[in-house]
Amino acid sequence: MIQQEQSPRPLIQMQAINKYFPVGKEKLQVLKSLDLTINEGEFIMIMGKSGSGKTTLMNIIGFLDRVSDGTYLFKGEDVSKLSENKKSEFRNEYLGFIFQQFFLINSLNVSQNVQLPCVYAGKKNNDEKRRIAEKYLELVGLGTKTKAKVNELSGGQQQRVAIARSLVNDPLLIMADEPTGALDSETGTEIMELLTELNRQGKTIVMVTHDADMKKYATRVIHMKDGRFLEEEVIR
Repeated sequence: MIQQEQSPRPLIQMQAINKYFPVGKEKLQVLKSLDLTINEGEFIMIMGKSGSGKTTLMNIIGFLDRVSDGTYLFKGEDVSKLSENKKSEFRNEYLGFIFQQFFLINSLNVSQNVQLPCVYAGKKNNDEKRRIAEKYLELVGLGTKTKAKVNELSGGQQQRVAIARSLVNDPLLIMADEPTGALDSETGTEIMELLTELNRQGKTIVMVTHDADMKKYATRVIHMKDGRFLEEEVIR
């Protein structure tokens, strides 16, 4: 019996998304009638110059901001008008975040930094949290650094800690905002190869960057300009 290939399952479906910000008595439109579908297992890269709207779109996808109008479905559920508490619950349950500035806490050791999403979710005991942190630190190549202080690590190692932290709640979606922006090119390549491997293992990734050299790692690249999608490239 020949098995049919399963159709990709949409994780995110956005229709007619607009975003306005008040500027004095006027409204500045930052996103303009965007339609976007992201399927499970994709590695989407959103590219554009400063002011193109890519960070605003990223914040809306990641429940850090809300649409002015339009429809946003996440796993088929309309999340356009979620309350702040609900947005926080969705972030904790479904999303992992990686930023350009690693946002690690210097007073905590590496393992404690990685455990933070578990702490916020409040679902696991201390032994469980420690075991989960060790598992993901091993995955990113820092299994021997669990008790190290953050300021003892290189920039690349700190970003690996941030990636481990983004994974501890087993998110459906990893949001990466210029994750190589503060790194040298060699270390940046190592981080991108790690993200690509996570994507191969099934993680859906949405990454914002202005660096054209990064697009070879994506499955699909969306170019933005002035709040609109300019063009789309399928990479792999």
